Amino acid sequence: MSEPQKPVPEILALRQAQAVCLGHMQALKEALDDLAEQPSVMSGLEPLDKNGRRLLDQFAYRYTRLQDDMGARLMPSILQALGEDVAVMPALDRFARLEQLGWLPSAQAWGTLRQIRNQFTHDYPEDPAQRAFRLQAALRAARELSDIMAGLQRRLQERFP
Repeated sequence: MSEPQKPVPEILALRQAQAVCLGHMQALKEALDDLAEQPSVMSGLEPLDKNGRRLLDQFAYRYTRLQDDMGARLMPSILQALGEDVAVMPALDRFARLEQLGWLPSAQAWGTLRQIRNQFTHDYPEDPAQRAFRLQAALRAARELSDIMAGLQRRLQERFP
């Protein structure tokens, strides 16, 4: 009787990155669900109470962590598992390569999601209408990011069962 093959290091790294990102995605979904129950927070127009700040902090943290870990850990791990040499490949080139291979819908859209995230997490405008606009853009971007992660998850299950 032969022993089962041990996963190669690239697959182990991929599985670890995948697990981390799935954890962030689940927590982001929970934050989005909690925010949906708080219309005053979702509007972005009213001053936040302690609970509202916590919800937005949770949302911002998980959005940031999911996007960072997808870009810095999961996507390079996918490419390595596919046999690509990513050692000297800049991040933008990795995103473009994943798009070419059909794993990422759009490298340009990925950059836009990052810009929206940065605007939301680094700048807090005084104008309530501007705050509301950025919050709504961040919420849409977080949902798009979750959709990208779900698509990657489907592809990973197909390609690396």
